[in-house]
Amino acid sequence: MSDENGASDFLLQVIDVHKRFTGVYALRGVTLSFVRGQIYHLLGENGCGKSTLIKIISGAQPPDAGELVIEGKRHARLTPLEALAAGIETVYQDLSLLPNMSVAENVALTSELAEHDGRLARTFDRRALQQRAGRALGAVGLPSDPEFQATLIEALPLATRQLVAIARAIASEAKFVIMDEPTTSLTQKEVANLIAVLTSLRVQGVTVLFVSHKLDECYAIGGEVIVLRDGQKVAQGPIANYTKAQLSELMTGRELAHTRYRTQEHEAADVVLDVRGLGRGGLFSGVSFSLHRGEILGVTGLLDSGRNELARALAGVAPADAGTITLDGQPIALSTPADAKRHRIGYVPEDRLSEGLFLDKSIRDNVVTAMISSLRDRFGQLDGKRSRELAERTVAELQIATPDIDKPVQSLSGGNQQRVLIGRWLAIDPHVLILHGPTVGVDVGSKDIIYRIMQGLSARGIGIVLISDDLPELLQNCDRILMMSKGRVTGEYRAAELTEAELYRALLAQAA
Repeated sequence: MSDENGASDFLLQVIDVHKRFTGVYALRGVTLSFVRGQIYHLLGENGCGKSTLIKIISGAQPPDAGELVIEGKRHARLTPLEALAAGIETVYQDLSLLPNMSVAENVALTSELAEHDGRLARTFDRRALQQRAGRALGAVGLPSDPEFQATLIEALPLATRQLVAIARAIASEAKFVIMDEPTTSLTQKEVANLIAVLTSLRVQGVTVLFVSHKLDECYAIGGEVIVLRDGQKVAQGPIANYTKAQLSELMTGRELAHTRYRTQEHEAADVVLDVRGLGRGGLFSGVSFSLHRGEILGVTGLLDSGRNELARALAGVAPADAGTITLDGQPIALSTPADAKRHRIGYVPEDRLSEGLFLDKSIRDNVVTAMISSLRDRFGQLDGKRSRELAERTVAELQIATPDIDKPVQSLSGGNQQRVLIGRWLAIDPHVLILHGPTVGVDVGSKDIIYRIMQGLSARGIGIVLISDDLPELLQNCDRILMMSKGRVTGEYRAAELTEAELYRALLAQAA
């Protein structure tokens, strides 16, 4: 595509790019073209090549073959600094913010590096920095006052850090912005604000490559969709031309269920967990509910509803200071995570990377962590044979894709990592399993596997508390859904009798 003077309308082209790691193709002959002022959604299962493509475009990795063409200029490879200088900015999933620097300094970081040949000036022009940061912060709906700008990143909640990282891309006046899972920690209100930001960037002629597993958000944003599978492009076109089912099948190569996984109504059974008047220091109070054997109970609400704090209290991570908890008819105290484990309550945290997994340790070590004391031999050493059997059984049962249980868990995709974490707690033969955002950052294929695992665990009589802000996830998997607002349970719904629109309206009504 070019105009009458021969100038290309493409801002960026990826031409026949290949990349291999230890003989395995991550990308195989990928060719893409990006026009100015368009939004592209990059979709695919974990391990399909999305991350590798992002790293090649942003200069973090070189391709083995192929080239990049930026505004007509050909590059066999880019360095990160060359990518920044070319106007390519990436908002990574791990944010890449400097926690000991202020908000304003982080927002201005990319601009400073680009303007000073990869070096930070010894002193910043504070006035110019605050003006630049103020405009960018305002664009993403964050405060722009001096007090907020001076706040250290480490003092901010995760959702606010995500918006700061996006503000940094805006401040650099980038031409091509890559957003890798930018809404993972955002509330629906913040997501709506981000969609408005993306619309503004598009109007300004900025090209956006949006990586997400949340198809509803992609449809709301609009634009083009690019689907990768096994390192190859399998589809590209306007996202409105594809249904969810079609996209899921393109990503996975198989047809997935999009109706309820909960195919049978849960029959009344004994109460396994009874919570009465539970509270913690102004974060939540007066929470009461019963969980039956084999039941899947959903808990949802906005970010400040108290749902996250309730999850941690039930796991003994941040214990309640009021109310009672009864397990199998016996009162229990959950003052520490060890208490929860002793009572056979498993907890899969929302942030598997910082709260759940030991990333540099093996898959086997991560699986057996909760069972180490019972896997020791008479000399106090870990019984290698029994630990291997447990890990291999877990890998097989949960369909964890790995050639070797002694590989580090960080070598796995996000969905496989999550199944390792679930497997750790299944090893204790739990009575209750608390799943806190179990499919955050997980592709559609892995979601399907995790949902089927949940249903299987329920059939075994395990009571499951599913804490999530993913409304389709709750409606597809739960028997009942509790709504929380301002630290209290404000509603209870039968999932089978509810539509997503009705649940969303209830969520907004409670927030109001």
